[in-house]
Amino acid sequence: MTQPPLLASPQAHPASLSGLLPFLKPYRWALAAAGVFLLLAAGTTLAFPWALRQLIDQGLAAGVSSDHLAQDFMLLFAVASALAVFSSARYYTVSWLGERITTDVRNAVYGHVLAQSPAFFETTQSGEVLSRLTNDTTLVQTVVGSSFSMGLRNLVMGVGAMAMLVWTNPVLMLQVMVVLLLVVLPSVILGRRVRKLSRASQDRVADASALASEVLNAISVVQSYTAEQRETHRFVASTTKALGTALRRIRARAVLVGFIILASSAVLLWGLYMGTLAVRAGTTTAGALSQTIVYVILLASAFAVLGEVYGDMLRAAGATERLMELLHSQSTLKQVEQPVQAPWPVDGSVLSLDSVSFHYPSRPETWALKQLSGQIAAGQTVAVVGPSGAGKTTLFDLLMRFHDPQSGRIILDGVPIDQMSLHDLRGRMAIVPQEPVIFSGTVLENIRYGRPEASAQEVLAAAEAAYAQEFITQLPQGMDTYLGDRGVRLSGGQRQRIAIARAILKNPPLLLLDEATSALDAQSEKMVQAALEKAMSGRTTLVIAHRLATVQQADLIWVMDQGHLVEQGTHAQLQAQDGLYASLAALQFHAAVEDGWPTV
Repeated sequence: MTQPPLLASPQAHPASLSGLLPFLKPYRWALAAAGVFLLLAAGTTLAFPWALRQLIDQGLAAGVSSDHLAQDFMLLFAVASALAVFSSARYYTVSWLGERITTDVRNAVYGHVLAQSPAFFETTQSGEVLSRLTNDTTLVQTVVGSSFSMGLRNLVMGVGAMAMLVWTNPVLMLQVMVVLLLVVLPSVILGRRVRKLSRASQDRVADASALASEVLNAISVVQSYTAEQRETHRFVASTTKALGTALRRIRARAVLVGFIILASSAVLLWGLYMGTLAVRAGTTTAGALSQTIVYVILLASAFAVLGEVYGDMLRAAGATERLMELLHSQSTLKQVEQPVQAPWPVDGSVLSLDSVSFHYPSRPETWALKQLSGQIAAGQTVAVVGPSGAGKTTLFDLLMRFHDPQSGRIILDGVPIDQMSLHDLRGRMAIVPQEPVIFSGTVLENIRYGRPEASAQEVLAAAEAAYAQEFITQLPQGMDTYLGDRGVRLSGGQRQRIAIARAILKNPPLLLLDEATSALDAQSEKMVQAALEKAMSGRTTLVIAHRLATVQQADLIWVMDQGHLVEQGTHAQLQAQDGLYASLAALQFHAAVEDGWPTV
């Protein structure tokens, strides 16, 4: 089973973290405070070796009083106390920033993805998006809320320790600098390898997440075909591939960290050796040696931590790049800067289609609709019928502007729909799809989805109109019953009636019914059909129907075949034409009589 292509996966680079800058700007004062605390913490750390030197050279000298020695120890304790306070403040501020910025990134990406056109979701798996919203934002949080601050702190300490070493022992520092160059160059080379593997590892984890999401969303089909073992093997193969890439990344990073620690230790031991020779030669004091040793330790540990942080930043850079790809993805639906506000209709919308032609981007050689033209008056009920693949559902997708036609225009209430805002356009419509979607909330929340501000009485009236109140009252908590993931606690007919109630409650001027009663039994269908006919009064309604018995009373019937409007008229007129509709009706009504379905 082939997976659709994922979004681009270029090699990550630390510069990719610049994509987070827009999310940092609202917190510039908190960032400034974190920077101050960071500098103060680094400064007090650098002051500690100086205080230690004072203690060794003065406090341990002959003839020094106990009070003076106590003062030296109190000085060291004061430095340690200041370090504790500043480090604690830095940790809190940076962690707060990390949580805030990560939440903002996650919210921005999620909101942007929801605004994408269906073409985006045709080529991007939901599991891939979820992986980026969870795993990648967690990596970003690690860097913003911890690693980046730690890296800056160690960078300041490293630079400060280097400056103090230059001031106190320039000859030793010159030797240390040569060794540091030998550390940096191999680290850069190894870092490039880690960077590539980090991005590849994240992509393979996303592949596994996408596969799991796809299978779990179709678990009933998987189990009905007894494909559990096969799907488990697919998932194991995907995770094994992700594990292999992750282990290569871990090995490369382990080599990088080990090399940095080894080289840093060499710097430390070299400084200690040279300082010990200086003390023995009498050219320096024990306190100065202690100070030098501590500064060399700070310098070496700073480089070791920077190596760790650099690895985290490489992974976060890849994660940021993947998140920015989502955030910068452009919808195929172009919106005008100054949308036209159409007047709100009183008796239903007026709809006009002018030579509309459309093909799906993945099938450019096959026209889903070809030169479709038609007029629908306010308050009119139009049934759209025809064989499978005739273009009926595609027509609905174009009306809601999930896609734009390659040619022709669709005009709603006097305004071309591509000149209207999507919010205004879709706010005038309500759709009952062939496969209704139920959210994992209560019955009340599901019916109220199109009008969150509706009162409980209005929700109850919509449920009664959709013939849903009968089974709702039998649920354990009635309207407050939790329906589970995708409404698993409801039958197909019950889910469809919830969707009908949702559309009735929204009360739009244009109602779209896509096989809205297909999952109902004969008795329920008859009652729901009557409720829908009552609900349709005062608004324009388009009905897709394969069962022609449900559309005989429509004001107008459009008969479509292979994207063309081949016939139109009332049921009686189309029967008299003895064309495609008549042949479809003859087959269906004959079968309906045999099965006991109503024909009127």
